[in-house]
Amino acid sequence: MTQHPQPPRLVDLQPSAEAPARAIAKAQNFTVERLCGGSATPFPIASETELIILLPRTGARLSGAREAELPGQAIAIVPPGTYTLTVPEAGEVFVLATDSTVAGEVPDDHHTGHDPRIRAVGRPYQRVARRGEVRIHPVASIPIPPDNGRLRFVQSETMSLNWVEYDGVRDRSALSPHAHTDFEQASLAIEGAFIHHLRTPWGRNADLWQEDQHLVAGPASVMIIPPEIVHTTEGSGGGRHVLVDVFAPPRDDFIARGWVFNADEYVALAPVAA
Repeated sequence: MTQHPQPPRLVDLQPSAEAPARAIAKAQNFTVERLCGGSATPFPIASETELIILLPRTGARLSGAREAELPGQAIAIVPPGTYTLTVPEAGEVFVLATDSTVAGEVPDDHHTGHDPRIRAVGRPYQRVARRGEVRIHPVASIPIPPDNGRLRFVQSETMSLNWVEYDGVRDRSALSPHAHTDFEQASLAIEGAFIHHLRTPWGRNADLWQEDQHLVAGPASVMIIPPEIVHTTEGSGGGRHVLVDVFAPPRDDFIARGWVFNADEYVALAPVAA
């Protein structure tokens, strides 16, 4: 195991005095932005590749390169371009991008350095079905694969995500600790309380060993997990829990298993990793 150039990071996306309506978490390959309603002007968003917009509760209006009314409780895949997004007073949306040209204007003091273990994004997929359209997928219409009884899977040309929601606590006897060799994962908490369990594997140098971490996270937070870190997330407390795991490039292994709902709209441009 190599020394980790970037430790796990829990980023708070709650409004602050410095960023009352817009906050961001930056991973090496992608960004996760939270936009809160009530701003006097629409939010500018722009990307050179497809954007993913998460609308967990309320809808929003997309203007610019494409025009669309985006409903609540949906995931929108938006073609490359420059847009504005109007969010209702009580609403929130999350924007995921690998090539955001606006994100650099939003402060984020958490991410530093480059991790050579993380696989580059490139242009791994191209949309071939309904190319150039804004694709809107109501969350309830995305099937849960029969051989994966909790998650809903969606991809864009450069990203993929897993959406999970459930009521009450997660069964502590059935957690799923695992690690990735060349992916950085962002776990976006949208609703409910969570505990992120993290373990840094031991190498030969005992001076670099670290204690396990058990980080409590509330809504509007992002846990960014580097490669090789063993991790699993536990929903805690009552009520509804919504958690979205984000990856860039898309997870070829999930696509190969037939789990990704809209994979038939894309073709691979780069060789699929073994």
